Amino acid sequence: MANDNLSTTTINSLRFLAADAVEAANSGHPGLPLGAAPMAYVLWKNFLKHNPSNPNWVDRDRFILSAGHGSALLYALLHLSGYNLPLEELKNFRQWGSKTPGHPEFGHTPGVETTTGPLGQGFANGVGMAMAERFLAERFNKPDYPVVDHFTYAIVSDGDLMEGIASEAASLAGHLGLGKLIYLYDNNRITIDGSTDLAFSEDVEKRFDAYGWHVMRVKDGNRIDEIEAAIGTARAEMNRPSIIIVRTEIGYGSPKQGTSSVHGEPLGAEALKATKETLGWPAEKSFHVPEEARGDFETGDGAENEWNDLFEHYAEQCPELAAEFNRMMAGQLPDGWENTVPYFTEEDGPMATRASSGKVLNSVAGVIENLVGGSADLEPSNKTFQSGKPVFTPGSNAGQNIHFGVREHAMGGIANGMALHGGIIPYVGTFLIFSDYMRASIRLAALMQVRVIYVFTHDSIGVGEDGPTHQPIEQTMSLRLIPGLTVLRPADANETAEAWKIALSANGPVALVLTRQKLPVLESGDAMSEGCPRGGYVLSDSDDPQAVLVATGSEVSLALEAQKLLVAEKIRTRVVSIPSRELFEQQSEEYRRTVLLSPEVPKVVAEAGVSTGWGCYAGDGGVVIGIDRFGASAPGQTVMDKLGLNASNVTGKVKELLSSK
Repeated sequence: MANDNLSTTTINSLRFLAADAVEAANSGHPGLPLGAAPMAYVLWKNFLKHNPSNPNWVDRDRFILSAGHGSALLYALLHLSGYNLPLEELKNFRQWGSKTPGHPEFGHTPGVETTTGPLGQGFANGVGMAMAERFLAERFNKPDYPVVDHFTYAIVSDGDLMEGIASEAASLAGHLGLGKLIYLYDNNRITIDGSTDLAFSEDVEKRFDAYGWHVMRVKDGNRIDEIEAAIGTARAEMNRPSIIIVRTEIGYGSPKQGTSSVHGEPLGAEALKATKETLGWPAEKSFHVPEEARGDFETGDGAENEWNDLFEHYAEQCPELAAEFNRMMAGQLPDGWENTVPYFTEEDGPMATRASSGKVLNSVAGVIENLVGGSADLEPSNKTFQSGKPVFTPGSNAGQNIHFGVREHAMGGIANGMALHGGIIPYVGTFLIFSDYMRASIRLAALMQVRVIYVFTHDSIGVGEDGPTHQPIEQTMSLRLIPGLTVLRPADANETAEAWKIALSANGPVALVLTRQKLPVLESGDAMSEGCPRGGYVLSDSDDPQAVLVATGSEVSLALEAQKLLVAEKIRTRVVSIPSRELFEQQSEEYRRTVLLSPEVPKVVAEAGVSTGWGCYAGDGGVVIGIDRFGASAPGQTVMDKLGLNASNVTGKVKELLSSK
């Protein structure tokens, strides 16, 4: 591909659609679009397999703008390619209600594959998408029927590569040999502070070579013929992910070219006019698109129609696989999967909820074949391994078990990418305390409402001897603060089973918060199975309760102990289990009042975590027994006793409340 008049016209159309959008908004990032438009043009015109009239076609190539601040370039690409993104939307860039927000948002703009902007996240998402493609290809492809056969591309920036999540994800991608993963690195050597030399002087080529990537360089980002050749070479490399280091000039053609001032602010009227004049563009026109540029991207239904014909013959030859593929890609679960969920009895003995979680996982994994995941090098502790199922390994094998290594943040971003790709239900595991390492990815999962299951074990000071560095205090409540994330802290093995049912049926991310220490299996009858989906319910009651004990997780059995002690003293109490505050808050006020009773009935709330946030259930006259300090290193029960998480303290608080009435 030579730099002919048509390609130059289309590239400049992309540049100035983006620059004009930023100028109209008086906000945004014109530098990346001006510099990176040529590489984006080559990729979208010559390689990207997609269908603008059906952005969700399952075998499309995935494109990620990991450098999400350059969103105006992506919107220009979508507009010129024929997606349902009218020019008026580009004119409303960054405005209320527009389809062109400041950073790309999945589910908001047609053709946007993932929400990016927090740097490094898109990099990790792409790794997850490539892993999903490989898993599905291995499961469903047959000779002459490559029904899953697509690439994952991304444009990544200097900032992306500085973020630790990118290092973690790149390391795993190289280890796994994800050959259908191709990244274009916009090496413009400028950040907000100035030159990357201020803080980033490593040899990126050597770094990625050491990770096991296929590395190429293009010395001039305007040489579209060299970019085209490099992408073609990368596509032929099936055993390693590829990164193409493209040397670009941020703000190309503008008076501010090569400076940090063009990164994140409009060019300004005079500089924008000068840029257009330099690049031979009509200076007096805004949002100008020549007709020949509109027709330059040859996109349409052709590729999908070919695939549809292929899949039709595939369905004739492999009807069961075809049906399973359609079901998985639609996000549906197999019929009767709930029947595989085990029920636990007292005869099973006390059991840590992490252990019962592992049993549930292995039961449902027998029928939910696209349940794929693992933990951050903590599988023996998290109980996240699917027994008898293969491991996702370097080379061609793509099993249901993934060894993420000690890479929590990348694990979260990769899981998001797998969920976004479709066809897979990803789950990931680590200690609850280390959820902090992956919080940015969890937040984005909630923002995008993708189905990811987090298995967070070792959920409290009950961890014991490992001490305060490993004992979560604020983590559970802080996760509850994330809009759109459902947090479940089950009280026993059966609540854990119910929690898994909720997680697998959810349309968004779910966090399971599980114990290390053993807990008794509780007697509940139908109350638990009916109450867990509602987030809270009456677990144990008495006639005309004088007080209500509210608890979650391991503290529910503690509340039941306290109830027995109080009954012995003829004090009538109700025990309420609240495995999920989010689900409980979704219930009617009438239901919540039925469970918690009127404000006049004294309440004691117990959770082995911060007390903040529980006052709404305790009420003005109630008490919250929590932990508003860090833990300590000692046997778990000792730490619990020393910090007041025991039946004696609960009963004492109830008596105090009743005596003060």
